[in-house]
Amino acid sequence: MDPLSVVLFGGTGFIGSHLAARLSEHDVGVVAVTRHEAHAMHLMPLPGVDIHEADLHDDAALRRLVQGRDAVINLVGILYAHRGTPYGPEFRQAHVEFPRRLAEACAAVGVRRYLHMSALGADPHGPSMYQRSKGDGEIAARSMPQVAATIFRPSVVFGPEDNFMNLFACLQKHYPVLPLAGAHARFQPVYVGDVAEAFVRALLDHHTDGNIYALAGPQVYTLGELAHLAGRYSGHERRVLALPDGLARLEAAFFELLPGTPMLSRDNLDSMKVDNVIDSSTRVLTAEALGIKLTALEAVAPQYLSPTGRIDVLRERAGR
Repeated sequence: MDPLSVVLFGGTGFIGSHLAARLSEHDVGVVAVTRHEAHAMHLMPLPGVDIHEADLHDDAALRRLVQGRDAVINLVGILYAHRGTPYGPEFRQAHVEFPRRLAEACAAVGVRRYLHMSALGADPHGPSMYQRSKGDGEIAARSMPQVAATIFRPSVVFGPEDNFMNLFACLQKHYPVLPLAGAHARFQPVYVGDVAEAFVRALLDHHTDGNIYALAGPQVYTLGELAHLAGRYSGHERRVLALPDGLARLEAAFFELLPGTPMLSRDNLDSMKVDNVIDSSTRVLTAEALGIKLTALEAVAPQYLSPTGRIDVLRERAGR
C-alpha cells in the first residue's frame, strides 16, 4: 500500500507541530500549509513534511493544494474576535467560512476524508461567540455529503510550549499574587501528544469516518487548581485570588482595549459559563475509543514547567 498523503492546515502552531511530527513518524506524507514560510522553519527537519506557502483566502489555491491527497486536516483556530452576533467577523472567517470552503475544495477534487479540529463545548447556541462559531464550524465541515468529516473536540490542551500552563507559571514568576477570573470554572485538560495521536489513529482507520470524538484528560480541575499547579511546578507558587464576576468582566474589558490579542476577553468568560468537561451522562466517543491511554497532567507538566525542564524542551527543539 502506498504511503498516505495529507494536507495540514494550522500545522505551524502548538498542536500542529506535534501532529506533524507524529504523522512523520508514521511515514505519512505531509504538506504543511502556512501564510509565511518563516513560521514553519521548525518543521523542515521532519522527514516527509513539505512546507507550502499559500493564500488561504484563494479557493483555487485550496483546490490545488488538496488535489490528489488522501485526506485534509484542519487545525485552524483563533481565541479572540471582535464582538458580533452570533459571533465576530474573525471567528466567522476562521471557524465557519474556512471549514466550509475547505470542504467544498475537497468535494470539487474528489478528496473524501476531512479531519477537523473543533472544541469541547462547541454549540451553535452556546453562551460565547467562540462556542457558537465552533458549533457552526462543525456544520460547515460536514456540509459536503461526499466528504466524510471526522470531528475532534478537545478540552484545553497542555504540553511543552503551551500557552496555558506556561502562562500561569510565567505570571506567578513575576507577580506576588495572581488575580484570577473564572477561578471556579471546570476543565478537563488533555495532553497534546494524546490529541496528536487521536488524529493519527483516526486517519489510519476508515471506520472513524464521520465520527465525533471528545478529547479530554483523565482528571477534572478548576481553573484555580490548574493555576496553583502551574505555580508549584515552576517553583513560583503564589496565592491565587478568585475575582468576583463583575470585577472579572471589568478586567477582561480592560485587556480587550490593549494592543494585540488580549490575555483575557469577555468572550472567554462567557465560554466558562459551561464546564469544559465531558458530560458522563451522555454517550460520546472519546480518546479511549481510539485505544489511547490518556496522559495525566501530573506526569508531564512538572517536567516542562520547571526551569530545567524548559531548557530540555529548547534543546530538544534545537536537535541537541
